Amino acid sequence: MSAPERIEGARVGVIGLARSGTAVARLLAERGARVYASDAERRDETRGSAAALLAAGIDVEIGGHDRGRLAACDWIVVSPGVPPSAPILLDPAIAGRPIYSEIEVASWLAAAPIAAITGTNGKTTTTALLGAIAREGGLDVAVAGNIGEAFSAAVRERRTVDWYVLEVSSFQLARIATFRPRVAVVLNVAPDHLDVYPDLEAYVADKRRILENMGPEDDLVLNREDPVVADFAGDARAGPALHWFDRTGNLAAKAGTGATADSPRRGAAVVDGWIALVDEPGEGRILPVDRLGIPGAHNVQNALAATAAAARRGVGPEAIARALATFPGVPHRLETVAEEDGVRFVNDSKATNVESTVVAIEAFDAPLVVILGGRHKGSPYARLLPGLEARARRVLAIGEAADRIAGELGGVVDVEVAGTLERAVERAREIARPGDVVLLSPACSSYDQFENYERRGDAFRDLARRAVCPPGGAR
Repeated sequence: MSAPERIEGARVGVIGLARSGTAVARLLAERGARVYASDAERRDETRGSAAALLAAGIDVEIGGHDRGRLAACDWIVVSPGVPPSAPILLDPAIAGRPIYSEIEVASWLAAAPIAAITGTNGKTTTTALLGAIAREGGLDVAVAGNIGEAFSAAVRERRTVDWYVLEVSSFQLARIATFRPRVAVVLNVAPDHLDVYPDLEAYVADKRRILENMGPEDDLVLNREDPVVADFAGDARAGPALHWFDRTGNLAAKAGTGATADSPRRGAAVVDGWIALVDEPGEGRILPVDRLGIPGAHNVQNALAATAAAARRGVGPEAIARALATFPGVPHRLETVAEEDGVRFVNDSKATNVESTVVAIEAFDAPLVVILGGRHKGSPYARLLPGLEARARRVLAIGEAADRIAGELGGVVDVEVAGTLERAVERAREIARPGDVVLLSPACSSYDQFENYERRGDAFRDLARRAVCPPGGAR
């Protein structure tokens, strides 16, 4: 599929200088575009990105956008962190220009096929796991997108790979035109980003775009247990080949979930306690579920999804089994960062929405001291109550959403407004008893107090380690 825009000699605007914006600006400049890159912020991270681009000879502005210069561009790339409601994007002179996401533009220049993973929760783990399986199977892959390295950076630096394995978000999919994964995985869909989207339907519509350019020779892997995701099968009937993953072992069609009686019964499932392939290359048992390197029922789903996708790319069952057994998980997702006197501190900063925090709470049988909060994203917190009632000794609320969390949960569970992460960790250490888990699983974005969820998780890791081993050896 050819690129819809000319690059060499084109005037291109890049809005937003986080990782993806900086990477695509460099990629386009190296391919002959005349780039004007800008960001409304003046944070330290933004200043560093701007300095790097200036050193590369790229025209950069921070602290604002030049409306006239953007309006004079042939087309524009927008970073996923720039919301659709940003004033510069609503300016009629800008909105009239063709606007693309960074993954769309990078895909024009990618020299290898794409496997793309999306969903509300589990994207990072499944993407990293699929990359690990592919490498175990002898494939040279670049793992990028919404995980670590931007897709544009991978395209610049890894031109000879066999595959690009990408985590893609709804914001990245919102502005695609020709982006085409040869394998696409949709994990789950739950309310998220309702501070940006007008309703759940709009969010689902952007997720659904992952398959709009796929053809009959491509493969779509869907969660058989999620009715919203299963409904994507209707869009696939004239497009990609359909595959399922399902912890129940039942790949037969079920009424009302989007599949019909003639839907294929193939993919990955749990069969008699084993991860297994059904009617796929390498069909049969792969690995006992209790030997997975990553714990939790949600990670069984992630493992099934990665197994089905890897099988479609020709990775054999032995390599899949080795990778599933040894994959250690990813930072900031149920990551134990400190432990002392029987109290374990777990960093789940990647849980930036309510559904992800539900999964985290349900992953533990131990009593919990749960740190919630940050910037509210539009979803109510009541969904957390069953798990908190069953497990939480106390909830410590932080950030902009602290009072909202206290108001929505405080009548049912014990909630204390701690304000900052530092104060929350101090209080957690005072409250927790031997056998407890102190769980940072915020159910909110980080942008009120931190640049991203990684910085929030790093801060928690440092605070937890100081809490269990303070300077001078005394608490």
